[in-house]
Parts: sequence; C-alpha cells; structure tokens
Amino acid sequence: MWEIKINISKSFTFLVVFTFCFQLHPSFTDGARIKGRFDRFGTTRNLLNADNLREPDAVMYYHHPDGAKITKSSHFEMEYELGRKIVFICTAEGKPRPHITWFKDGIELYAHRWLMISEWPHGQFKIKSKMEIDPATQMDRGEYECLADNNFAIDRRRFRTEYIEMD
Repeated sequence: MWEIKINISKSFTFLVVFTFCFQLHPSFTDGARIKGRFDRFGTTRNLLNADNLREPDAVMYYHHPDGAKITKSSHFEMEYELGRKIVFICTAEGKPRPHITWFKDGIELYAHRWLMISEWPHGQFKIKSKMEIDPATQMDRGEYECLADNNFAIDRRRFRTEYIEMD
C-alpha cells in the first residue's frame, strides 16, 4: 500500500474552514449580504425587496409611500476630460419634500470655488439638485453619491467618474 502524506499549513486550513463557515452561517445569507450593495445603476432600490429585509420595520422604511425616492439621475458611469466641466443631476420626490446631499468617496461635499451645488424646488414634493465641478482635475475621479432623505426614507444613487487623457 502506498501512503500519501499531505502537509497543509495552518493558515490554509483556517482559510478553508472560515470560507466554508462563512457560506453556511445564517447571518451571511443573501438577505444580510445585500446590505450596502449597489446594482449597476448605483441604486439599492431593486435589491431591497421584502424577501431581502429581515425586519418588518425595514420593509416599511424602504418602501414607505411618502418616503424619499430619486426619480431622475445622471448616468452611473462617466468619463471626463481634464479641464472640462463635470455635471451630475439628481431629482427626488417625497412627502415632505426630501433634502439632497452630495458625497464623494463617502465624504459629504460642500460648495467651494470649483464645486457648485444648486437646488430647485418643483412644486410641494419634488426637488432637483445639480452638482458641477469646473474645471475637472485628476483628483475629481472617484465615486459620487446623491442621497435624498425625508422623515420616512432615504434613497441614493452612485456615480463613478474616470478621467480620460486627450492626445
């Protein structure tokens, strides 16, 4: 008889066991992992159906009839030329009218010399917000986010930018 000895390092064994437990543990089911994940349009709305939410209060929060909903937004991915203007648009509605906040790479943005944020109320329940960066630099690439919130819910859209070099 042949005797085969396999020498597996402790770290590799831990990795295999951890991966196996990670896939089987109930807290890591699709409902839990869906939190914070965005679809290709930069939104969580499609992913937050009643089957993926654990608490009944969460269902009411994300699907409240008067909650903030983004109805129109810029395209998810954008390429820009250095020195040109970048423009993002976000329109939201809700009762009461939502407030729109802009983020870049998770940090809230405020207007300054090269960044302008404008808002226009449309009727009693809608608001439109536009963010402009002029002129765009290499440091302006990244993930931007438009977040609409009111007393009942939040909605968000993400935008990814990358600069292109012109020859």
